[in-house]
Amino acid sequence: MSERDILQPLPMRIEKVTVETPDVRTLRLAFADEAQGKAFAFRAGQFGEYSVFGEGECTFCIASSPTRRGAIECTFRQVGRVTRALADLEAGETIGFRGPYGNVFPIDDWRGKSLLFIAGGIALPPLRSVIWNVLDLRDRYRDVTIVYGARTVADLVYKDELAEWGRRPDVRLVTTVDPGGETPDWKGEIGFVPAVLDKLAPSSRDTVAVVCGPPVMIKFTFPVLARLGFAPEDVFTTLENRMKCGVGKCGRCNTGQYYVCKDGPVFTLAQLKGMPQEY
Repeated sequence: MSERDILQPLPMRIEKVTVETPDVRTLRLAFADEAQGKAFAFRAGQFGEYSVFGEGECTFCIASSPTRRGAIECTFRQVGRVTRALADLEAGETIGFRGPYGNVFPIDDWRGKSLLFIAGGIALPPLRSVIWNVLDLRDRYRDVTIVYGARTVADLVYKDELAEWGRRPDVRLVTTVDPGGETPDWKGEIGFVPAVLDKLAPSSRDTVAVVCGPPVMIKFTFPVLARLGFAPEDVFTTLENRMKCGVGKCGRCNTGQYYVCKDGPVFTLAQLKGMPQEY
């Protein structure tokens, strides 16, 4: 694909809007050009640039699985002008999309291993793509464990899918909310994600851990994984919040020796150790 092509937004029609929380939306998007839709392919971990005409564009992961063709999904929180404009759109309206960009989660290298997914709050969407990718190819992997937490029960995203994962006999799902964030009928854990993970103490033997969440959650989760025996090369995360133009031209994604748009957004903990201390 030429540079001109990857910078050209393609029109996409909003097929469905799902309200995840009061300020979080999921959009299901289909290519306006059917031929472009059939030709489009991506891999778990990649991201795109989503534009609202007259407002600008914003960067999110592709939150759906590459095993499910015909449409893509993105999930976002309303935090600025573009995301507020995006949240105001309804099914049937058109936005722009360019991508996919970035590297991928190496799920082919994970075959035969157990997988541990750890997410907090709005950071579950980047893992949703790889989780569904793995579950759609379930016989290739051993145990699948998902640890997901949010500030309150109301802040949990993908509630229907969480229920579905919880019913699956081939998935171990542990959900938690911060102390004080529970409701009277809450049946999950109460506590911060790192503490719940420490209590759960999953085995690190032949296991890959994938972590995504607020910086403070990640900061305290990495030491727990180290105590459990996870090697830095077996711990993955995504730095999509560092991306801007998508192609490494504006330089705003630069951190240390890496350009996140080009070298990421997926990195191992071993790679993060060579980045500035903010990570």
